Amino acid sequence: MHEKYQTCIDACEATIIACEQCASEADPKTMARCIDLDRQCALVSRTAVALMTANSEFAASFCNLCSDVCRACADECSNHETEPCRKCAEACEHCAEECENMASAVSYP
Repeated sequence: MHEKYQTCIDACEATIIACEQCASEADPKTMARCIDLDRQCALVSRTAVALMTANSEFAASFCNLCSDVCRACADECSNHETEPCRKCAEACEHCAEECENMASAVSYP
């Protein structure tokens, strides 16, 4: 059932990996906000994947929230010049776009 969400699921999974990598390599003294948003974004992306995989009627609504968190994380990571932050920002931007596309394409009765 979740095949219609596969592109969004793939983007969320890539974001989880990028956020975890970024958080693990960030300097906690100077990049606390970045680490916090990385963790929140990974958590929200995991939940979005779970809801899409379960074909939940709440998947589209939750993906709108996921998009917001991904954009906030991408904005923060864009402030840093490290390679993990650059990759994280790219993954988060892509995920935000995919979540918005999925949420706008899905309708429930």
